[in-house]
Amino acid sequence: MVALPARASPHRSLSSRLLWLTLAIVLITEILIFFPSLGHERRAWLERHVREANIAALAVAGAPHGLLDPATRDDLLRLSGDELIRLHRASGVELVLAPPEEITPVARYDLRNETQFASVGYALVDLFRSQDRPITVIGNSPLRPKTVVELIMHERELLGVLHDYAWNIAGFSLVIAAVTGALVYFAMLILLVRPIRRITGSIVAFRADPERGTPIDAEAVSLLGDDEMAEAARELADMQRELRAALWRNARLAALGTAVATVSHDLRGILASAMLAADGLTQNTDTRVRRSGEMLVRAIERATEMVRRTLDFAREGPPPVARTRFPLRDLLAEMGEAVAAANSGCAIAPCLDDELMIDADRELLFRVFVNLLRNAAEAGARRISVRGMRATEGTEDITILIEDDGPGLPERVQEHLFRPFVGSYRRGGTGLGLAIARDLMRAHGGNLELAATGAGGTTFRLTLPGQPESTNAPAPVLRQPASS
Repeated sequence: MVALPARASPHRSLSSRLLWLTLAIVLITEILIFFPSLGHERRAWLERHVREANIAALAVAGAPHGLLDPATRDDLLRLSGDELIRLHRASGVELVLAPPEEITPVARYDLRNETQFASVGYALVDLFRSQDRPITVIGNSPLRPKTVVELIMHERELLGVLHDYAWNIAGFSLVIAAVTGALVYFAMLILLVRPIRRITGSIVAFRADPERGTPIDAEAVSLLGDDEMAEAARELADMQRELRAALWRNARLAALGTAVATVSHDLRGILASAMLAADGLTQNTDTRVRRSGEMLVRAIERATEMVRRTLDFAREGPPPVARTRFPLRDLLAEMGEAVAAANSGCAIAPCLDDELMIDADRELLFRVFVNLLRNAAEAGARRISVRGMRATEGTEDITILIEDDGPGLPERVQEHLFRPFVGSYRRGGTGLGLAIARDLMRAHGGNLELAATGAGGTTFRLTLPGQPESTNAPAPVLRQPASS
């Protein structure tokens, strides 16, 4: 029983991480916007102050002889928020409003030459300053061309404006981040996290009991219908159904293989007894009895071979591979004799380099070639060509092509060529020969595949990975053969 994994804690879930990521992105965006806006707010406030100072100066110009009584002067300075106002014209400096005592400013800001970056820098410095200082501000007059307004003011009011603006922006940013984060959180929770949880839950449940597990309902995964999550759920459901069917087939094949192995073991004993009796019939002086005995011997041999192949296929695991290094030409010569003895009308033509060496289990590879050559001969081939070559220059990998001039394989046979019990193209065949041959090649780390087939013949391709010449030790035994 596979235990279901515990759900991730809320602060480590995907939705919560998306929430914090959204909050961070929104806050960073607001910070990037905050700096220029703070500098713009400071400059706008100072320009507004320059305009008010200019209006106060125009009030002085409208007085008789440009003279004001001290009370009116103090009122204008107080209303404008300045301590001193000067107008600079092309003709010279005109002192408009001045306090009775002299004021010495500690900083000077010229708005005419101040850049945006400088405004941001000054604003950030003022944001962390609490000391009230007298400062000089210079700017162009918005009311009179070619006139410059110079004023001296205290910084207290500017600092208060910047602090209030910063707090307002900070609160507004937090509200935007919270609302945006919540919307993203719930959207991701509904559209992404919940479908992922359903898919994950289905995977875990199916893994716990794949044979009886129910495939996921793809239509109930996503609220949007046909999107990527729904497509992933459909693919998962198809995979679960195929895997469950494969598990059922494998379970039935395993049970069938066990039964076949048991029956075959007993059948071999029965056939051995029948073979002794048939051998006795072949020694009879009666010609008809002797002929019948010979036919019976051949039938028993075919039955024995079928039982042997069935037992080989029913064994669990790949066969043990004992690698040795030998010339491929010698192995083909031995196989040619065996096939020619059984099929006298078939000729085998090896096209190999005398120095072509392979690292393989000689007995297992002999069985592979005998299966392929015998199948080609029994299918009606009169000539079989075997060509071997290096798969890539400078490597030990070998590619072997077995080509015959037979009638080719029917389409219905090609579809199930390497499947046992259904891949045979001969009447009465089991289809185990090619299935076992491919298993033996895969046990070597290679493969067996159908390269081409047609009216002009059939070609099988064998691939065999090579080993360095110093590697002559046998391959590790992967399993022990089942006892017969």
